[in-house]
Amino acid sequence: MKPHMQKVALCAIAATAIAGSALAGTGDKKIAFSNNYAGNSWRQAMLKSYDIVTQKAVQDKIVGAADVFTTADKEVPTQAAQIQNLILQGYNAIVIDAGSPDALNGAVKQACDAGVVVVSFDGIVTEPCAWRVVVDFKAMGQEEVAQMAKFQPQGGNLLEIRGLAGTSIDDAIHAGILEGVKAHPQFKIVGSVTGDWDQTTAQKAVATVLPSLPPIVGVVDQGGDGYGAAQAFAAAGKPRPTIIMGNRQDELEWWKQQKAKDGYKTWSASIAPGVSTLAFWVAQQVLDGNTKIPHDLLVPYLAFTQDDFEAELPKIPTGGVASHEYSQADAIAAIKANTK
Repeated sequence: MKPHMQKVALCAIAATAIAGSALAGTGDKKIAFSNNYAGNSWRQAMLKSYDIVTQKAVQDKIVGAADVFTTADKEVPTQAAQIQNLILQGYNAIVIDAGSPDALNGAVKQACDAGVVVVSFDGIVTEPCAWRVVVDFKAMGQEEVAQMAKFQPQGGNLLEIRGLAGTSIDDAIHAGILEGVKAHPQFKIVGSVTGDWDQTTAQKAVATVLPSLPPIVGVVDQGGDGYGAAQAFAAAGKPRPTIIMGNRQDELEWWKQQKAKDGYKTWSASIAPGVSTLAFWVAQQVLDGNTKIPHDLLVPYLAFTQDDFEAELPKIPTGGVASHEYSQADAIAAIKANTK
């Protein structure tokens, strides 16, 4: 477990005694998960973690149902319609990984007005009635550039790979990267492509733009795109830049190989896919009558350095992502940490 996760883990020990005690009881409550996208390794890991935790919660009769609904496309109107359908189907709570921070607010408000608890995470919504499990993605973007400055102190040209357009995550990480460049003016972003947090998409996008770019010293990105970027540079015969990684197994394996070859250095960070399970437990706690839950819960992103990424690599399934699944006790501890 990473150092910045230890506080939550330690708090969880103290919370264990009360974790199973129901206030209102949720054994008959139904929680739905509205997910707008499943097309990369992070989303697949997120869904797997959610399934592991929630199916056990159903088996243990902590909740009556925990059903997952993923839209067939990435369009916001499709997800809005999905949320409206979930209201009609009688779900007591909806956990949302949202395709837009504000375009779903109307559907979310309809859910709240119908007495449905709404908890957003990863892709959050701005409707005030919803709870938000928030990672400071802007700070992560800023830290990417700060780390880049350690590896490329002379600065130079950067290529930015963005994520899924229109999401709060993409906007926040991009804003953080721009702030980071302001703080480290030796760098200049000379190109930007969209990678959808997917290595295949990123590889194609980077390969397309590389011939028109000046020499690149570094790549700042959003996760799921580092290995694809590395492959594109290699195929084009371009010098290998410093590529920030996103905790994916293929990225960390490539980093390990490069480090063994010539000491290649970089940094890796992403939100843990298992944050979906924290959002589930927050919804369960709200349904259970916990009135001390702030509408914004800040949780840390998961980061790896030159010194510790290799120890994590064997724990990540091939094609997977480094993660952390939350228990009910972890959720109670995280709530407590956010109310101090």
